[in-house]
Amino acid sequence: MVSKQWFVKMEPLAGPAIEAVEQGTIKFIPERFTKNYINWMKGTRDWCISRQLWWGHRIPAWYCEGCGETVVAKNAPSCCPKCGKTNLEQDPDTLDTWFSSALWPFSTLGWPEETEDLKHYYPTNTLVTGYDIIGFWVSRMIFSGLAYTGKAPFDTVLIHGLVRDALGRKMSKSLGNGIDPLEIIDKYGADALRFTLATGNSPGNDMRFSDEKVEASRNFANKLWNAARFILMNLGDSEFTPYIPEHLELEDKWILTNYNTLIKEVTENLDKYELGIAVQKLYDFIWDVLCDWYIEICKIRLSSDDEAKKQNARAVLSFVFGNTLKLLHPFMPFITEEIWQSLPHEGESIMISEWPKFTDSLNFPKENADMELIMAAVKAVRNRRAEMNVPPSKKAQLEIDTELKDLFGEGEKYFVRLASASGVKIADESEINTEKTVCVITDGAKIYIPMAELIDFEAEKKRLSKELEEVEKKLSQIRSKLGNEGFLAKAPEKVINEQKENEVKLTEKAQLIKESIEKLG
Repeated sequence: MVSKQWFVKMEPLAGPAIEAVEQGTIKFIPERFTKNYINWMKGTRDWCISRQLWWGHRIPAWYCEGCGETVVAKNAPSCCPKCGKTNLEQDPDTLDTWFSSALWPFSTLGWPEETEDLKHYYPTNTLVTGYDIIGFWVSRMIFSGLAYTGKAPFDTVLIHGLVRDALGRKMSKSLGNGIDPLEIIDKYGADALRFTLATGNSPGNDMRFSDEKVEASRNFANKLWNAARFILMNLGDSEFTPYIPEHLELEDKWILTNYNTLIKEVTENLDKYELGIAVQKLYDFIWDVLCDWYIEICKIRLSSDDEAKKQNARAVLSFVFGNTLKLLHPFMPFITEEIWQSLPHEGESIMISEWPKFTDSLNFPKENADMELIMAAVKAVRNRRAEMNVPPSKKAQLEIDTELKDLFGEGEKYFVRLASASGVKIADESEINTEKTVCVITDGAKIYIPMAELIDFEAEKKRLSKELEEVEKKLSQIRSKLGNEGFLAKAPEKVINEQKENEVKLTEKAQLIKESIEKLG
């Protein structure tokens, strides 16, 4: 049905909006979306801005029932300017939603009045939005801002992807695959949902959403709580003092170096809008470096009788953890604020505290490298014990052949705490009885584990042989199926692929068991 509609002539508006992007006044991140914007603007037609809806801004036009004159005005006219009659009716249509939202950058600040807010906050810096509304919203904000204020509304447009379901489908009412964020927040917490949406995020690319991902983020939040409880428990009611640089131990200098590197890298990532990379680095540092290594090592000093060593361990722990919370705050604002308030701190809120800065005074390259050598050795011992199914409760003295005798001698406490060693003996290979031992080699040392003290070789051989027999029996059944032409002809493709995957997994498992039997001699 042909009807009367209102249009905006686009040609005079599109030119300056295209120029602002082509000249670099406004830039898109990722840059590839500049092309989407330019193509949209160069191909744009006159814009129909009237809608037949029950809500929205009313079209500011009135019609005289006497003479048919159309009056467009900011305020409702009292009479018709042509015939003088007062029987005027406002157009029943509303403005297109995108027309109204295009005014957002400046209309919210008091425009058209020259308010203090408008002077201070307009134009702004960064707009964050999805690629699906570059033409609908971004372009219209740009040409509206230029037309009404003479200034581009922002200098950067950061484009993110769409959040899809676990199968990669767009969330929609018809598919019924949407989520209610409030339900997710009730179940897992707002921080867990926020952290999930930042994890793996890269500008302009879609991401898949699943409850399992939010659950993993919730587990990370629990890890933070547990680390905070441990630190607070050890801080106790004693008066807090900063750490003493002269009393820093090897592990302190290692964690400070890693923390310092984290500041530099996360700050650079955020400056480049690489949110997903920044989140992953924070996750890895907090979970793997701080919690799984440094806190465990700190327990050695915190359980000792040396009060000076205890105090320095507490101080370094509090310093690193408290400042790491600041780096994490943009991604998990609630839990970081809550924990930070309970730690020794300066200022009213973590939100307005000073962002950590990289400093050369926290760099200890030699000690960092030394600690990495010790950690590599500890990991190697732990991995070999796990391969041989030796429980952590069984301990034995390690014999280490290394040129770094002082380092590995001082590192005995790490092997005792983290590698289930009863002690460490530094010796040349010629002095070590290698019979019934397993040797692991790292960059810094050869480490001999006396397995005869830890396992019953014959019993372990029998156990592994029985396990190998069961694996080979399952493998034979799968290969029999895959060799049956009737099965291959009738079975669904999904079932056949599952059988093939199981064949590969069981073949690998059988090989690992055979290698373990060979290692037992």
